[in-house]
Amino acid sequence: MPAAPGDPPPLLALEDIVKDYPSGAGSFRALHGVGMTVRPGEFLAIMGPSGSGKSTLMNIIGALDTPTAGRFRFDGEDISALSEPALARLRNRAIGFVFQQFNLLPRLTARANVALPLVYAGVPARERLARADALLARVGLADRTGSRPAQLSGGQQQRVAIARALAVGPRLLLADEPTGALDTRTGAEILGLFKALNREAGVTVILVTHDPGVAAATDRVIRIQDGRILHDGPPTPDALAGGAGHHYAAVAP
Repeated sequence: MPAAPGDPPPLLALEDIVKDYPSGAGSFRALHGVGMTVRPGEFLAIMGPSGSGKSTLMNIIGALDTPTAGRFRFDGEDISALSEPALARLRNRAIGFVFQQFNLLPRLTARANVALPLVYAGVPARERLARADALLARVGLADRTGSRPAQLSGGQQQRVAIARALAVGPRLLLADEPTGALDTRTGAEILGLFKALNREAGVTVILVTHDPGVAAATDRVIRIQDGRILHDGPPTPDALAGGAGHHYAAVAP
């Protein structure tokens, strides 16, 4: 999306990103010269059907994979060819991940799950538990800090996962099909929470989805198909065409 006068510098800038994978036939190209920018505080969706390249693009944006060719800058730093340890440091300090299946540790309480990234970051115990409690309160679970995942509903587990993703104060919150395992109403509540975090806390949020109903809740849609971006702009009906899904009305978090 082109910059407007006075816009802040991009948080993410991808230029001519190519990603090839080896296959039985020699090589498969998952991304064909993809380019995009994301500025701090945006709330957007990367949308596409299975096999479109959206997961590959998500992995590159999340520093989980590196491009075959092209340049990727995160907060001004060219990370296209960083080593795996350097990419791990970037992920740990700057990116929060939310997944469809929550990925909570079943034996830990909600508080301990949220505090876990802070253990790896070297935050003292008292501080990390206080921060975990504050984040759980932010996502509406102040009364469930001692509950284990099996004692929580799917929506509550996803709220814990969002709080965990926010623990290290990331520049980017990257969510992969975050409502895919939830019913329609609970999915709407989780989307409302993402929107509140974006609007009130200024968190940059990227939702990766195949669902046009999820994409419609954002301010900007990047639609990808066959490894190429077909649309980058507002969530218009044309941009959202191509798949059926839930349509999520705004629900207060």
